[in-house]
Amino acid sequence: MTHSAGMAYTSGLRILGLPVIDVRGGTITAGVYRRGVARGWFAVGDVALGALFAAGGVAVSGGLAIGGASVGLLGLGGFAVGGLAFGGAAVGVYAIGGLAIGVRVALGGLAIARDIALGGTAIAQHVGDDEARAYFGANPIYRLASDVSSYTWQLLGLPLLLSIGFRRRSGGPGSE
Repeated sequence: MTHSAGMAYTSGLRILGLPVIDVRGGTITAGVYRRGVARGWFAVGDVALGALFAAGGVAVSGGLAIGGASVGLLGLGGFAVGGLAFGGAAVGVYAIGGLAIGVRVALGGLAIARDIALGGTAIAQHVGDDEARAYFGANPIYRLASDVSSYTWQLLGLPLLLSIGFRRRSGGPGSE
């Protein structure tokens, strides 16, 4: 039976029973890959469940979630769900993406929303009319969205840098 230890780090500090930081890489046991599941206030792993922040292949957070599939108040990812969702496919109250489905507002290549949509193909109560133009021109959430989207690569790089630092501390490869 072969066993490959995965990267792991858990902070000693806990708040309400959850570690402040938890990082989990996958392991190989008997030739089978087992995903690393991280749970904490700040979680990074194959599957990351974070109260405030999560980054991973699948990321779920009460705050910021960044991942291939992400669910959070602010979701960023290939498939993102959130109050404010940015992604290749984004579903949320406010959604921005190639395919954007928003309860209130959608902005994207195909934008579908109940109230306001803007995009290559847009479906909503207000599309390209004065109300839609006024909303997108005056709403500060879209100024914020523009700022956040311009820093997406930096945000995605942060978990990578953190995981490299944790890997060295945890005795994993490269810790010599």
